[in-house]
Amino acid sequence: MSSEEQDRFSAERYGTDNDRSAAGSDAHQLHSTPLVQGRHVDASSYSHSSHATNDTHAAHLRGGELDEMDHAASRADGVEYYVSKRKKAKRSHRVLKVVVITLVAVLAVAGAAFAWYINNINSKLSKGIDSNLLNQLVATTKTDDPFYMLLLGVDQDDERTQEWGADQSNYRTDSIILVRVDPPNKKVTLISIPRDTMVDMDDHGTQKINAAYSFGGASYMVEQVSKLAGVNISHYAELNFEQFTSIVDTLGGIEVTLPVAVSDMEYSDIDLPAGTQTLDGQQALGLCRSRHAYDAYGGGDYYRSANQRMVIAAIIRKVLDSDPTSWPGLISQLADSVTTDLSATDILSLANQFKDFDTENDIYSGSVPTTSTYTNNLWYEVVDENAWKTMMQRTDAGEPPYSDSSQDFTAGVAGSVSSGTGSSDSSESSSTSSEPIYSGSVLVLNGTPTQGLASSAANVLTQAGYSTIAGNADSTSHTTTTIVYNTSKTSSAQDEARGVVEKLGLSVTPVENPGTYSDNYDVIVVLGTDYKSK
Repeated sequence: MSSEEQDRFSAERYGTDNDRSAAGSDAHQLHSTPLVQGRHVDASSYSHSSHATNDTHAAHLRGGELDEMDHAASRADGVEYYVSKRKKAKRSHRVLKVVVITLVAVLAVAGAAFAWYINNINSKLSKGIDSNLLNQLVATTKTDDPFYMLLLGVDQDDERTQEWGADQSNYRTDSIILVRVDPPNKKVTLISIPRDTMVDMDDHGTQKINAAYSFGGASYMVEQVSKLAGVNISHYAELNFEQFTSIVDTLGGIEVTLPVAVSDMEYSDIDLPAGTQTLDGQQALGLCRSRHAYDAYGGGDYYRSANQRMVIAAIIRKVLDSDPTSWPGLISQLADSVTTDLSATDILSLANQFKDFDTENDIYSGSVPTTSTYTNNLWYEVVDENAWKTMMQRTDAGEPPYSDSSQDFTAGVAGSVSSGTGSSDSSESSSTSSEPIYSGSVLVLNGTPTQGLASSAANVLTQAGYSTIAGNADSTSHTTTTIVYNTSKTSSAQDEARGVVEKLGLSVTPVENPGTYSDNYDVIVVLGTDYKSK
């Protein structure tokens, strides 16, 4: 090939020297163009058009708009971009850590403050509770079992403390009440023990029962009352009458009904008319102290004791009717006038268990049956052993202490607790209704291998209106469902059992408890494999 032919071939393939120079110049301009907001500004319309097209294409492929890294000038520019990103992320993480640490610190402080608050209340509640008393108290075998509690009212005011001193041996208890608390069935029974009740105190000989406090304090009083009643006592509370007025005032007063006027200005500074009325703290205190207002009726201590039970029931009623969020504050107030082995948590737990408590019908009240005797220049109240035994049998079974209202001679004169007091004997007033009843206490036990069956059935009954507790039966091999009822608990137990059968969709005939099942509930259900959960 001649030299001319080679030059022509080279020109056709690679362009002329001028063309190559121009192309090189364009390339040089592309890489030397300054960045404006991360992009090249090209003097050449061709370059500008080409880059704009490429940018749009790149953004289209990403599905979004152009970002700062489109057409980065160099790898160094990209590195600077990501370093900036990492610094921002680190700053965000540092802020998040500070926020989390602050929240944890706030929660820790709040938790510590709440713990201090509860511990402070508990220390007030337990003041004066010693090891001798705790050793005398007998815990229940099961957490849901009814239990007995001794409630003492000590009339220790500031004036008497200054005159007699603070030592407990200088005081005797003016109010002694044995309380039966039944959480599963939501029932409370208050039985007053006259302070002059004659008892044998072994080495101390024959004494009035309220002398036990001065001989051996709370533990010795628990021992003597336990022996008198023939029951184990699980908890103890001591009420300072002088200070308990603050509780009544904190509640905004309590409502009571007095069958007759109560006037005792000389000893108790009260003059109350007959009828329903709201009492403040001082009036309630005067009513609890007054016995001379009943001199015309005789036996003033009996009428005073009846009024004390009425006032306690009114306080219970007012507390349970209040907003549960106010209970911690009320317990804090209570701690200033009450000494007890129960903690603030225990009291709140009990209050929650009794939140649906029928305070008009399920608070029972009575007093130890005694006769007055003048012996060795002292008046005593001598226990009627047979009547007392019958009363405690009824109380232990969850029935009202009196089988007939005529047994309570204070009725119609002193205040009463509720319509449940002095109700007629359940065996004599057995319900003849053939209609199912959808209320009462029911224990549901799972006798099958299917987990959660008792809870499911209990939920059905709760929605129907029953108060239920779920648990496990003695075995998981029950093939048929058994339903038993306790007429010893309530006269309507059979009709309640009939309602249980209907709500659970069973074809079971309820039977009376033969004595092999718990008697703490109106109805007991043992689920078998024949029960199909709803």
